Order: sequence, then structure tokens, then C-alpha cells
Amino acid sequence: MECWTSRNHIRGCGDVARIMSGGAIERQGLLKPGDVIIEVNGVAVRSPEELQAEVIAAKDTVTFRVAPSMENIRTNKPQQTFMKALFEYEPLEDTLLPCKEIGLAFKPGDILQILDTKDPNWWQAKKVGQDSATGLIPSQELEERRKAFVAPEADYVHKISVCGTRISKKKRKFIYKSKSNHEFDKAELLLYEEVALMPPFNRRTLALVGSLGVGRRTLKNRLINSDPNRYGSVIPMTSRPQRELEENGKSYWFVTREHFENEVADHQLLEYGEHNGHLYGTSLESIRDVIRQGKMCILDCSPAALKMLYNSSEFMPFVIFIAAPGMELLKQMYDFGRSTGASTKTLTEDDLKRTVEESAMLQRAFDKYIDMVIVNEDFDVTFRKVVDAMNNLGAKHQWVPANWVYS
Repeated sequence: MECWTSRNHIRGCGDVARIMSGGAIERQGLLKPGDVIIEVNGVAVRSPEELQAEVIAAKDTVTFRVAPSMENIRTNKPQQTFMKALFEYEPLEDTLLPCKEIGLAFKPGDILQILDTKDPNWWQAKKVGQDSATGLIPSQELEERRKAFVAPEADYVHKISVCGTRISKKKRKFIYKSKSNHEFDKAELLLYEEVALMPPFNRRTLALVGSLGVGRRTLKNRLINSDPNRYGSVIPMTSRPQRELEENGKSYWFVTREHFENEVADHQLLEYGEHNGHLYGTSLESIRDVIRQGKMCILDCSPAALKMLYNSSEFMPFVIFIAAPGMELLKQMYDFGRSTGASTKTLTEDDLKRTVEESAMLQRAFDKYIDMVIVNEDFDVTFRKVVDAMNNLGAKHQWVPANWVYS
């Protein structure tokens, strides 16, 4: 133990705080500051105290199981390239494929190892984690040319049918500001996303998205109340005047309209909007404050905000889409909420229909950013699924956007 020290880590394990200069561990170069010690001699450790006890109990040999820190994993880009498919491809239906027998079928979410990109139209690839032979897939350039002039509203290839209802074509205007919004807009035609395989690690933010009325805010509050040391939430900012008995920084940060507009101009807000003549928004700095406390920041944000979160290695979101159940079950949920006093809303059948249709539309439009979909048919079941997903982040390898890893 004289060569390195440990400290508490967000996952509850011990991570390496420092490597003592001149020691054997420094010379070997196998441990680095920030690495997380998961096991000692096959025994799981969840705190520095357990780690120390297992090391002391060890006799001749000490074997560590280590998860590298994000900072230590950042390195030069490797030669191998892996892509996550963002669309479905069936070679037997492709009239441009020169030989259909050597085409490689895939579905959205499949991880593809790209082996050869010399042909500008056809890449050689194979699926990761499956015993598949190498095959041809359309290149990004070829598939972009095929889809470039198809309006998203007219592309119903992957349309989600919910209770026989027709998805509305009405466009919604989302509030979205970013220094790089022109880059995000160009990325809408991305058909493959470059990814990298990461050892187990916790994401920095948890984004709960979905249509209005599917229970995102209730779920967020329950998660925070269940483990306030692990989860935190942002305090929104507003230009509304502070009311009597309101405390600044409790429910809102109260700022002048001029200050708020300056924050907007400096692109310091994840999202914002106006209500009754006052501005409301979520500042990026408030998200950073939660992360600096060693907590996962839970956001019940609009789906449009995912573009900024997802394309930043700073926030590393895990995105869960809370999907609306069928209309009948959704009505039962609202009736139950009213009977218990948890909700005072009165919704018509048209309101319920809009919620279901909007849910399907949002899931289709923002599918690229979604890590997990949960249909909220039972709130307790939904809560347990989210908790299990968060626990699995610290136990399983993860495919993440390559720009999160490589500088």
C-alpha cells in the first residue's frame, strides 16, 4: 500500500488517488490515478476500507480487477473503426447492390466493424458480437444520396404504429440554441455513428425524455429521493420577479431579464422558453454543479436538448425514453393520479390521443440519441427498470460515441 492511495468513487468502489513516485507500481505503469479498483483477489470491494482489508488479508499474491478512468482511456484513435447502425438495411431489397448474396443485413443499434472503405459506395463490414461473415453495406455517402431528398415527414419506413392511430405530420417548433447548431443540423442525415467500446463507467447525466404527461418528472423526483447521494437535479433559472418568502437558489435562481438574455447570447443554456412574459431555462453551469458534487444529474428535458448533451463529452448522457402506453391505460393512470391527489389535470380523449401520437413521433425523430425505451405501463416497474439500468452501467462494457473517448 506504500506505492498508491485510494479514495471514494461515485460507484462506491475505491479509485486510485495517486501513485507514489519511485514505487514499483509507478515503474510497472499498470495503475494510473483515477483507475477504479473493482475486485481484490476475486472479491468485490465497494469502499477504500474494504479494499484495504482485502489487501491486508492477502498473503503472497494480490490481483486487482481495474476499470480505467475516462481520462486514462482518452488516447490516440485506433486503427479499427466501429459504427452503430442508425437505420435498417436488407440487402435482398437493394437494387443497387452488385451481388445480393454478399450483402450484410443489419438493424438500428447493431454495431458494425468496418473492415474496408476503399470503395466509395460499398464498405466491407461484419457485425460485432455475432458470428457473421464479412459482407457489403452501403457507404455513408451512397445512403445519404439515396435519402437526401426524402423529407423526414414522408419517411414512414420505421414508423411506429400505436393503437391504430395515425402519426400527425404537424411540425413542432423546438427551442434549441448552440454554437454548433449548424453542425447538428447537417448531422441529421447521419446513418452510421462511430462508436468505441468502454469499460464499465457511470454516465454524468441521466436524461428522461418523452411526451408531456408520461410521468418523467415524477420518476425524476422518486429517483432523487431514493438515493440523494447518487442523484441530483438542476435548479432552473428565471427572469420572473422573486415572490415573497421565496428563497433564491431554492426552487429557482432569480436573475434579471438582461442577465438571462446575455446567457442565451453566450450559449450557456441547455434549453429555455418564455411563459407569461418571463423567461425560464436550464443553465449548463447548473448541470456542471451537480456533476462536480459527484452525482449523476437527472434532467427531464425536451428531446431537442439531446443534441447538445449527446455531442458533448462533458455531459455523457444516458438517455431513457419514457413512452406512453395505449390510450386506455394512459387514461387509467390519469384517473388514478386524480383520485390520489397527485394530479389535478382533466384530460379529454383528444388530449390522450395527442399524447400517444406525440410519444411515437418523438421516439422516431430522436431515436439516434436514445439508449433505452420504457413503456410506462406501471410506474413501480418503470422505476425498477431505471434503477437496474443505472446499476448495470457500473458492471457492463458500453458502446459510446467515439468523440467521448478520443481527443
